Amino acid sequence: MLAMDHPTLPYKLATLCDIRDASGRILLLHRLREPNKGLCSPIGGKLEMPSGESPAQCAKREIMEEAGLDIPISRLHLMGLISEQAFEGKGHWLLFYYRVLGAVELEAHDMPEGRLEWHAPDELDTLPLPETDRKIIWPLVRRHEATGPGGRPGFFAVHVDCRGPEMTWTVEEQFDPLPAQRADLTGLV
Repeated sequence: MLAMDHPTLPYKLATLCDIRDASGRILLLHRLREPNKGLCSPIGGKLEMPSGESPAQCAKREIMEEAGLDIPISRLHLMGLISEQAFEGKGHWLLFYYRVLGAVELEAHDMPEGRLEWHAPDELDTLPLPETDRKIIWPLVRRHEATGPGGRPGFFAVHVDCRGPEMTWTVEEQFDPLPAQRADLTGLV
């Protein structure tokens, strides 16, 4: 289809931040606000484009603002690139999915956006999740998990077309996880 067959929609750039504790639990935000009000998702937010903020700088800022954690950029691994075409018919999204390397400690707590809580990976299927997360993002994250202690997650790029009655998606690129390169990530600055 030609671009003129569809109304012009705004494009938004954002990050999603996958944070794990020493037990491998995932930190999720139970959202009180749109987008995804009433659902659980990783913390993250939109890039401050007027300032020229990079995706990694955005992830670092969002982790600090939403979780109060000062994570150095060297611990952020770009694990996924997710493009959502015509999400909810309101706009296009380009999401940079970052995994924080190494475990973090944080108490569950309330914040203006909702409640931050830890969840075991096997709980994901029972939680209220956005449809794209449940069907596409979390399965790709599982597929590209690090394979052992000190290993690095792989990478995936996926395009999700939300225009039709059923969303469709194409994995455009992916790389398997890498074996351990450095066993101790605690000293990263």
